Amino acid sequence: MGTAASAVRRAQLDIARVRFTMRIMTDPFIIAGRSFHSRLIVGTGKYKSFQETARALEASGAEMVTVAVRRVNLDRNKESLLDYIDPKKYFLLPNTAGCYTADEAIRAARLGREVGLSDWVKIEVIGDQATLYPDVQATLEATRVLVSEGFTVLPYTSDDIVFAKRLVEAGAAAVMPLGAPIGSGMGIQNQAHIRILREMIIGVPLIVDAGVGTASDAAIAMELGADAVLMNTGIANAQDPVLMAEAMHHAVLAGRLAYLSGRMPKKLYATASSPLEGVVR
Repeated sequence: MGTAASAVRRAQLDIARVRFTMRIMTDPFIIAGRSFHSRLIVGTGKYKSFQETARALEASGAEMVTVAVRRVNLDRNKESLLDYIDPKKYFLLPNTAGCYTADEAIRAARLGREVGLSDWVKIEVIGDQATLYPDVQATLEATRVLVSEGFTVLPYTSDDIVFAKRLVEAGAAAVMPLGAPIGSGMGIQNQAHIRILREMIIGVPLIVDAGVGTASDAAIAMELGADAVLMNTGIANAQDPVLMAEAMHHAVLAGRLAYLSGRMPKKLYATASSPLEGVVR
């Protein structure tokens, strides 16, 4: 009986996995006409080694990974992070990390395209060194220029709905508000703003970028309606980055399914799980 019961349980789990896979396949994440199955985007900085980076990327299940144009070794005659990222498996998203003006970000984006990385770019223009908050005006300026040059632009921005709308009007392919300061690991600090952005930004994907510290933060971002989550430090600075990458993979999936399911309404008072109607007294 025990063996038969185990076989039935395994069959049930196999069926559940198939249904789960089919659910993911029928819920693609689309940016600028390109479809992805994973809604987790992973950065490649801060790991202890290139080998650890590769293992974490594999565990995360991510399809899109970001690389900092100004910090990656573009000389392919020397060992480089790019040697550990299979372009047939991962979609490279160059970013302009470390830029403090629109001109710097524009030059970095052009360099990324010139060396063959991509004509997609995650725009980062930092406005404050202590908080690494974005300079939204410079971000908007860089977005306009790069869109006019044929780039697919994904801007890192604040959770300000006004600037989010302006970025969309400028041609941004997504809006990427911070959940908390870069590298802080504090989680989503202003859930109301993310919910408002979700309601107002419907023409392009909404991607929570920065501030995620653990798996529950990623799940919350997705439950609030984000189309995807981008993270780096939350994985790279974990005690076990590879294991955390796997946790983030599951958290993003769980949060997405929870959002699609529609959570029960919150109530001030209790409701019995087993109704009293029909109880024999």
